[in-house]
Amino acid sequence: MANALSASEQAALRVFSDFRVAPGEMFCFTGPALEKHQASLDLLIAKNLAVKERFTSGYSLTAVGYRAMVAARRS
Repeated sequence: MANALSASEQAALRVFSDFRVAPGEMFCFTGPALEKHQASLDLLIAKNLAVKERFTSGYSLTAVGYRAMVAARRS
């Protein structure tokens, strides 16, 4: 799955990885990080790898997204 992701999508997943976000845990992208990764987060949502939370700027990984994050970290 990691190979099917663009460099910008992988960069957004690295943010989740850097903060050790597990599936279903919410992470808030704010300020410049949100601006930088917004388009990639939208693509991850469309691919069912992430979910937009009700909380402003909150996102969480699906189980499939978590596996993609782990695979991207290994490559």
